[in-house]
Amino acid sequence: MTPHISSEIGDIAPIVLMPGDPLRAKYIAEKYLTNYKLVNEIRSMLAYTGEYNGKKVTVMASGMGNPSMGIYSYELYKFYDVQKIIRIGTCGAYTEDLNLNDIILVDRVFSHSTYALLLDDTMGSIIDPSNDMIDTIKSKAEERNVNLHIGTIYNSDAFYSDNISIDMLRDNHKCLGVEMESFALAANAKHFNRECAILLTVSDSFVKKGELTSEEREKGLDQMIELALESL
Repeated sequence: MTPHISSEIGDIAPIVLMPGDPLRAKYIAEKYLTNYKLVNEIRSMLAYTGEYNGKKVTVMASGMGNPSMGIYSYELYKFYDVQKIIRIGTCGAYTEDLNLNDIILVDRVFSHSTYALLLDDTMGSIIDPSNDMIDTIKSKAEERNVNLHIGTIYNSDAFYSDNISIDMLRDNHKCLGVEMESFALAANAKHFNRECAILLTVSDSFVKKGELTSEEREKGLDQMIELALESL
């Protein structure tokens, strides 16, 4: 038990799926898990542990931004002996090649965040998720005929910022889009020598019109969710 997670040791599975939204965690548990139970509700950051095709899994919300993801993934790795975390979130697209509901499998996170520096004096702006988990998800996507866009995501600490050039991020750093939680997750995984993977569904675009509604973000990401669950 920690100040942020009320679960007992053993309540949390070795593999955790982490959406940002607590209601999305609830939706996943109710729709996909059997024998599930609520194992955390401190600050309404809902977590459920159950089974998917006989495999024990926890679905827990991360909240928004690196600090929130940083707290929860840190405590899961350190205090609950979690081995693998799959982030299942949304992002804004930077390229014309991406449409709403397209899925990105992240193989590199680029950020200006100081999270890794403050965590353990790690310099640098790029952290890679776990190759083994990436390969597993790629293989499962091919098996299920899920089209994946694989590449770099930009991680931002500021949701609204006019001080960063999308053209620079896209053209110089090959960023496919932007989100706010992956850098802290990847930094914590590296810090504890654990594994992580990052799957993102395009919810809006900086180069095309249109965006998913709040309800669609909560309940309309089934293809990504199912890919993550099948990759367990």
